[in-house]
Amino acid sequence: MREITYQQAATEAIQEEFRRDPHTVYMATDGQADLQSEFGEDRVRVTPISENCFAGAAIGLAGSGFRTIANIRMATFGFVAMDQMMNHAAKITYMFGGQAKFPVLYRMTVGAGISAAAEHSVSPYSMYMNVPGLKIILPATPYDAKGLLKTALRENNPVVSFEHILLGGIKGEVPEEEYFVPFGQASIRRQGSDVTVVALAKMVYDAMAAADDMEQEGCSVEVIDPRTLVPFDAETVRDSVKKTGRLVVVDEACQTCGAAAEIIALVTADDATFAMLKAAPARVCGLDVPVPFSPPLEKYAVPDKARIIEGIRGVMSKAPAGR
Repeated sequence: MREITYQQAATEAIQEEFRRDPHTVYMATDGQADLQSEFGEDRVRVTPISENCFAGAAIGLAGSGFRTIANIRMATFGFVAMDQMMNHAAKITYMFGGQAKFPVLYRMTVGAGISAAAEHSVSPYSMYMNVPGLKIILPATPYDAKGLLKTALRENNPVVSFEHILLGGIKGEVPEEEYFVPFGQASIRRQGSDVTVVALAKMVYDAMAAADDMEQEGCSVEVIDPRTLVPFDAETVRDSVKKTGRLVVVDEACQTCGAAAEIIALVTADDATFAMLKAAPARVCGLDVPVPFSPPLEKYAVPDKARIIEGIRGVMSKAPAGR
């Protein structure tokens, strides 16, 4: 099978859906030469640097019969458009009593690793998880980037796609034939029997590397990539935890009120899963600090393979309660 980059896979998804549906439109503050050359400036708009305006325009277009992609670019730019995304896009179908559809796809990059400093190294998806009405995808591989974006562009409700900034150039197998990745279906990236590691976005790769190292210590690690945060596939993770008895959730975002805490709550709220735990679940998350500009400090502020291994060893070292 051919290998292409994450960014190429995402672009292919958009191109295929643009060819299928002439009512699909794209808006972003930066030029999209490949898309504009094929689909024209009417459908591929370079907007003013006013995220609040074109995030809102996307809603109006969607309610008027179009499918709209609004590329906010860095998630930090999305903060100025939160009213449109969270207070309008998320709620408008409900407020119309379901009489109208608003198919909008908001794309944003997240994450640290390029020394972009505190304002441009955020991973704020837990903020969006707190708002009913938004579906949230977090593709980690080129295959999922294309499959999830194609699913998002057939969805009649608002979708937010968070794409880690370091994954754009990573290569992976992507079929040439059409395919879709369904929402709410996690991927088990590695089978294991001793501990379950749920990893988000780029952390999937760090978790896989940690699992390789732990295997040398005789510890079998199961790595799960949720792929979507809303809806979240709790059943796949619960089944894994029932087998392993241990859970570690890895997320680059800050720990407090983060996605990792919600994932642990969703998984352990099930009595049958909770009863199988051999140790308290652990979180390996970014520090609760603004991400520093300094490369060594930036590296210190976010999880890496070493910290994931430390988290795994921590839950492995705890004896089952009452035994």
